[in-house]
Amino acid sequence: MLVCGEPSGDALGAQLMAGLKALAPGRILFTGVGGLAMAREGLESLYPLDTTAVMGLREVVPAIPAILRRVKQAVEFAVRTKPDAVVVIDSPDFTHRVARGIKKRDPSISTVDYVAPQVWASRAYRAKAMSSYFDLVLALFPFEVPFFEKFGLKAVFVGHPVIERAAKVSGGDALRARLGIAPDAPLLALLPGSRTSEIRFILPVFHGAVSLLAGLIPGLVTVLPTLPHVADKVRSATENWPTPLHILEGEADKYAAFDAADVALAASGTVTAELALANTPMVVGYRVGGLTYFLSRFLMTVKYITLINILLDREAVPEFLQGGATPENLALAVSKLFRDAGARDSQIEAMKDFGRLLGEGDDTPSRRAARALLDFFEKK
Repeated sequence: MLVCGEPSGDALGAQLMAGLKALAPGRILFTGVGGLAMAREGLESLYPLDTTAVMGLREVVPAIPAILRRVKQAVEFAVRTKPDAVVVIDSPDFTHRVARGIKKRDPSISTVDYVAPQVWASRAYRAKAMSSYFDLVLALFPFEVPFFEKFGLKAVFVGHPVIERAAKVSGGDALRARLGIAPDAPLLALLPGSRTSEIRFILPVFHGAVSLLAGLIPGLVTVLPTLPHVADKVRSATENWPTPLHILEGEADKYAAFDAADVALAASGTVTAELALANTPMVVGYRVGGLTYFLSRFLMTVKYITLINILLDREAVPEFLQGGATPENLALAVSKLFRDAGARDSQIEAMKDFGRLLGEGDDTPSRRAARALLDFFEKK
């Protein structure tokens, strides 16, 4: 049984399903909760992801009753069907409630965490609590294994599944031709996030930055890959855009946009790892609600918010958080990447180092994760 809570987890779940099917063809039945990507791999989801794909106190609080109903639904399904293992993927505020509920109701059901919360970055005490309701962590980073084992929780390093998406980055020239964008036109990819709250807080700031960039970069064109569940909100929020804008839906167009773009302006999240592995120079900006940010300041123990910067322990990619994420700061940083070949080359070199740290060049992470799960089954 697989359980994810938002689109990024859905993508990871689909890759894990594909890995399991490749290693154990015809032997595994999948149940649980997923989105479009997992559905393409054969999962019939218990319910859609719309309810649980929220972030920020203002958005989460009204949704709590619906989220708790979904937690109860997933727990009761697991207890009734008794899967060999329940793998929860990312979205810990939701998925960990599912894992805890299952362990409380039926401790014999094995639970696995794939994409553990970054408790090494904030609230490390949660790792001890996790050891009471997880049997295994599939760790994305090598340093997570000793960290979790210190708290009595078995972990296996499998690498970051985002590595596998790098091979999908292609079709940039064809995308430019299809959209009528000249081969030499400066092209900026905008990635404001896939949550409704991110569209509300981040997209207006990106609008302001692009307004400034329109006067700094002659002939600037923008592309904005998005997902179906927020596409209407994105179109509404981008009316009267200051440059030619192409809104794209679908995975293939997203990766073609990464390939076509000269620079990206992105919200913090999994997409920054995708851009790094695509060797697309970027600037990162992120905003949340004021209360959410105020409380998070007391919990964070890392210097950076962008994964490449966290792993390299330096600001390889310019990042701007909350009050620092102003149109002026973002526009200045983006324009430098358009104009300064040295700045672009420096980022690309850092991105190659980042790929190696994530496990690039070895067996694919989803295969390693699938193999770790099969080993876990056999030992049981």
